[in-house]
Amino acid sequence: MYFKQFFDEKLAQYAYMVGCQANGTAVMIDPMRDIDQYIEHAAGQNLTIVGAADTHIHADYISGLREFAERGVKVYASDEGDKDWKYEWLKNSDYDYEFLNDGDEFKIGNITIKAWHTPGHTPEHLSYFITDGAAADEPMGIATGDFIFVGDVGRPDLLESAAGQANVMEPSARTLFKSVEDFKNVPEYLQIWPGHGAGSACGKALGAIPETTVGYELRYNASIKSATSEDAFVNFILEGQPEPPLYFARMKRDNKLGPKIIKGLPQPKHLTLKELGSLSNNTEVAVLDTRERDEFSEGHLPGSLLSPMNKQFNTVAGSYITEDEDIYLVVEEHKLEEAVRDLYRIGLDNVIGYVTPMDLDHYAEQGGELEAITVQKFDNINQYVDDDNYQILDVRKASEYSEGNIEGAQNLAHTRLLPRLGEITKDKTLVVHCQAGGRSAVASAFLKRNGYKVVLIDDEFENYKPKAATTV
Repeated sequence: MYFKQFFDEKLAQYAYMVGCQANGTAVMIDPMRDIDQYIEHAAGQNLTIVGAADTHIHADYISGLREFAERGVKVYASDEGDKDWKYEWLKNSDYDYEFLNDGDEFKIGNITIKAWHTPGHTPEHLSYFITDGAAADEPMGIATGDFIFVGDVGRPDLLESAAGQANVMEPSARTLFKSVEDFKNVPEYLQIWPGHGAGSACGKALGAIPETTVGYELRYNASIKSATSEDAFVNFILEGQPEPPLYFARMKRDNKLGPKIIKGLPQPKHLTLKELGSLSNNTEVAVLDTRERDEFSEGHLPGSLLSPMNKQFNTVAGSYITEDEDIYLVVEEHKLEEAVRDLYRIGLDNVIGYVTPMDLDHYAEQGGELEAITVQKFDNINQYVDDDNYQILDVRKASEYSEGNIEGAQNLAHTRLLPRLGEITKDKTLVVHCQAGGRSAVASAFLKRNGYKVVLIDDEFENYKPKAATTV
């Protein structure tokens, strides 16, 4: 059996290629939208991808299932869950597909893949037992998708917190408890191949180790160990989950109804300086600046958004840009394809043009307007606490805020600002902070684009010292 794990660092996503070397065929499990990477790798191993399967309707990226179906590859998807959790784009289509229920199997050469219904994260979720028939008649491991992670389980609150379904968080957690109880009966020697690693918003404590075993997770996974009773598990699993990025709801919709087919990555145009100037303060488009925050703060095109090319690039872009907006990038030439690919993975396809940081410098040298953001440290923040002209805005997660905060600060997670702008006053200058400056920087750029006056606190929160109490 051939086995290959693919990892996308920014989305902390794992996809898997399982191949039968005897007949040169392979299947992909949980592929991302840009399937060229898998096809090229398979060719290098003398394998042809003849099948692709999803564990569930993903919320954090566009699945590659439809791209494979468009190329004539047979695709496999869950038929579990209620009517609201079906792959609508597959039903009655001309694609080569098969819907799977609990216990169903399919084969790729000598490899047998058996579906196991593991609901809770989503109602239709499947895990896949994988057996190498050339060597054994029992499975070697399980591709668990967003059911079991290293050190955690898939969060059951996304149907409510991201997809907008009311009053389903607790019932989903109770369903997940039952799936975890079933997991406890699985042989401990089986390997676990999870759908995500550390950094994913699909759980709250995912480990960075790329794979694990059933036995290890039964002993050391805190979420599984909390399942001493159903109520204890529900309370543990729902507490402290991070606010999901805004774009999660759109990913659920697109993967359910069918991602757009655009036949390859967008090919943005390199803009002239005159064309660059026309984007200044143009709120009809999204200018996404990928430089580091200190460079951005010193000078950027008015109205720009900030999202450095780090692990949070997709999350920030997906939280601040809507699917219908035309996108223009400020990006180094050698990072252009990476940026376009990252946006493509979360369904932001309208990447029209780009300029480089050097272009931006030339634009400024020729009299083009750039604007700056006022940057300060926590040493200065106490002057704003009791000043009615300012509002402290804490853009950390609610769980971080509850562990310690500045008196009078308003807390809104940076990934949820777009739908909650109406809750933020425009009558005061916002003093924006987070834990270390990264989230407050992207939030400050977004708020400034939307007409707010901002002061960015670019500093470690541990440097904050509360204002001394006044003695009488």
